Amino acid sequence: MTINWDSIHAAIWRPANGQLRAVKRLDSVCFDDLLGIEHQCAAFKDNIESFLHGELANNMLLWGSRGTGKSSLIKAALNYYGCEGLRVIEIDKDDLANLCEVVDELHGLPQRFIIFCDDLSFDEGETSYKHLKSVLEGSIELPPENVLVCATSNRRHIITEQKSDNSAVDLINGELHYGDTVEEKLSLADRFGLWLSFYPNNTAQYLAIVDRLFADFGGDRSALHLAAKQFAMTRASKSGRTARQFYLQWRQ
Repeated sequence: MTINWDSIHAAIWRPANGQLRAVKRLDSVCFDDLLGIEHQCAAFKDNIESFLHGELANNMLLWGSRGTGKSSLIKAALNYYGCEGLRVIEIDKDDLANLCEVVDELHGLPQRFIIFCDDLSFDEGETSYKHLKSVLEGSIELPPENVLVCATSNRRHIITEQKSDNSAVDLINGELHYGDTVEEKLSLADRFGLWLSFYPNNTAQYLAIVDRLFADFGGDRSALHLAAKQFAMTRASKSGRTARQFYLQWRQ
């Protein structure tokens, strides 16, 4: 299927068909919905706007706790900047062998593309991350100026690290020198110029998000907070995602 990027704002790579599938139903999340991550949101938007204006921009790694808004930032950017030519292509980590072919099709197009890899992590022995490295940096050909990579991960260094990896680390003249295994594992994350960290909320931060969601609530707010904390306990999480799930359940 040939994508008409003038009218289609997002697509997903489908390996079985060897082609992109246009996304017709976009998540309507917007930046104002992302509570408690204002600093990350501002840095993310600055980088995206530089990219859209043809200025220098960094590939982005959004890493940290689950449910804290990492993937939602991409969705919000698409809704906010789609009219300015921003487009998103999502590709699963298991399909990164096709990444170069996908990127090749984007050369010369007027739109600006984010290649989005969600929940990116690699276990010991996996090598598909090498395809991503060549697109980020490492090939003899520079990546297209209209392509930026954004990955989300629960791991800062993306690739599983073992205790034994540190056995070859030496201290030479007061400086740490990593062994080959560690250097290889760090080299992927190092190719992302912008790292944004997402941390778990404490109870006060979680309840502040709940209060924002329930801005028009006219009942007993202490009872609301108690119910929200009990809901968070069942999820073992005080994330923004948990707060929104509580809000949706309460409104049913």
